[in-house]
Amino acid sequence: MLKNNRRIFLIISILFFLILTLSQCVEREKQVSLDPRGAAYAGADQCVACHKNISHSFSNTAHNKSSAPASDKTVKGNFVFDKNEYFYRPDVKVAMEQRDSGLYQVAYKNNIERQATRMDIAIGSGRKAQTYLYWYDDNVYQLPVSWFVPANSWVNSPGYPATQVRFDRNVPIGCFECHSSYIKLKSNEVVGSNVLDNLDRNQVIYGIDCERCHGPAAEHVIFHKEHPEEKSPRNIVGYSALTRQQKIDMCAQCHSGTQTILKTIFDFKPGDTLLNNFFAKSTHINVDELDVHGNQTQLLMASQCFIESKTLTCTSCHNTHVSERDRMKIFSQRCMNCHNQANHNFCSLASSSKTLITDNCIDCHMPAKPSKSITLLSNGQASPLADLVRTHYIKVYPEESKKFISVKK
Repeated sequence: MLKNNRRIFLIISILFFLILTLSQCVEREKQVSLDPRGAAYAGADQCVACHKNISHSFSNTAHNKSSAPASDKTVKGNFVFDKNEYFYRPDVKVAMEQRDSGLYQVAYKNNIERQATRMDIAIGSGRKAQTYLYWYDDNVYQLPVSWFVPANSWVNSPGYPATQVRFDRNVPIGCFECHSSYIKLKSNEVVGSNVLDNLDRNQVIYGIDCERCHGPAAEHVIFHKEHPEEKSPRNIVGYSALTRQQKIDMCAQCHSGTQTILKTIFDFKPGDTLLNNFFAKSTHINVDELDVHGNQTQLLMASQCFIESKTLTCTSCHNTHVSERDRMKIFSQRCMNCHNQANHNFCSLASSSKTLITDNCIDCHMPAKPSKSITLLSNGQASPLADLVRTHYIKVYPEESKKFISVKK
């Protein structure tokens, strides 16, 4: 009898231990299993507890705001009467209207409504521009009118004609790969000569989040929650440990223009080789063929600053955790980490305008250039407006230098 009791006690003890262990595993898994990318991902909300200041500052960056569900808080365009219209012809227009069920783009002919489509997704932070998308079943399409900040006006959306209302430009997963952190691809569908990506609207992570650049962090979060005294980062790829090319590849996922892909760049992780995701292109770079809007990586790598340096990368100048747009003095100080009197490579104009030079190297050596791929028309414009983007081909631009000095004197 005693022997049987011991056996029963032993069995109960083992079962209790197994249940406890299993429950801990399940609870551990719950911490990270809600992210649609899978259990390896923690989700950006999990980063806040330990990285509060960085998380807060990053939330205000253009990367983090690169896409969002469309609402009166995220859509930046003007909905005020007489400022909310784009005219294709005197009798044809699209009006941006706020209705009970959301924000709409409404096509009119002779003031008779022909089509009203809700804005579902805002693409772009709104600092320079925004375009808008809508869902139709499992497909995403671009709306005909976008907001362009330099003109303070509604304009025809990129890829759409400026003289004809169209709602039929399909948006593939590739657009989300650079404007979001994830969207689930359900399937592909061939329709005529087009391939439509069927996407899951319930499995989207808007904006660029922490793990898009730092990689899956679930094990990192779990370890540091269980070992709060440990301050050295564990179970995550450290950026400083990456090679120069690996660092460049992190940014080049999106800042190297349109590429023919081998596999989705949602699969790209820190330390991966980007060429494993893209079909290889010619190594010869013709700077004149590169566009300032999308080819920042190639332009930087063609610059003498990059070629002569062994360490220069994108983050040598850009602190991606902070919004630093238009803060020329900060960027100029980073230029002068290399370009200074001690290294005998300081600006030749410094002797005549030292204060001006140290406040702003950028306008002379990285001037804003018109994009050849993004041109837009606003109401009443006879010729297209070009999207002006700072070139990352760093060099001496004599005309820009003269212009800068003459304005500042």
